[in-house]
Amino acid sequence: SLLRVAAAVEKGSQHPLGMAVVRAAQHRGIMIPAVSDFNAPSGKGVSGDVEGQRVVIGNELAMQENSIVIDNQKAVADKLRMEGATVIYVATDGYLAGLIAISDPVKATTPDALKALRQAGIRIVMLTGDNQLTAEAVARKLGIDEVEAGILPDGKKAVITRLKASGHVVAMAGDGVNDAPALAA
Repeated sequence: SLLRVAAAVEKGSQHPLGMAVVRAAQHRGIMIPAVSDFNAPSGKGVSGDVEGQRVVIGNELAMQENSIVIDNQKAVADKLRMEGATVIYVATDGYLAGLIAISDPVKATTPDALKALRQAGIRIVMLTGDNQLTAEAVARKLGIDEVEAGILPDGKKAVITRLKASGHVVAMAGDGVNDAPALAA
């Protein structure tokens, strides 16, 4: 199954989305096979060999870089993104096998917490590697006006560095290893 091979590759990932895929497979009682030749270039998905198949998982950029055609699923992916889901594509042996939509419900306290920060004069900017449609949908739910989406880890670091250089005091919250460069900036 799609979730089975995706979980096999994502098991080697430190990314929150990858961990969510693994948890989803475990929750369903799916036996996760071993992966070999695992590769996780920063911000560009993951890949590995599972039971004789080359599996590539990631966003549109990861698919493009691996010459995998996703055109027939873009409309489905965009619909899911407009609902606030993050979409990851799963390809096997050079062909798109399917996609997985992952969403994280907004905590009930988050909108009020962000409102209090804005009332205190704090500027809130969302920096995310997610697709623009997903980022905008989540930002709308949270009342965030400034969104920079589709940013790789070094791009997040560059934004933080730029804001600091222009005299802003910057605080950042991150959720994974891909945020480490920006958190350290």
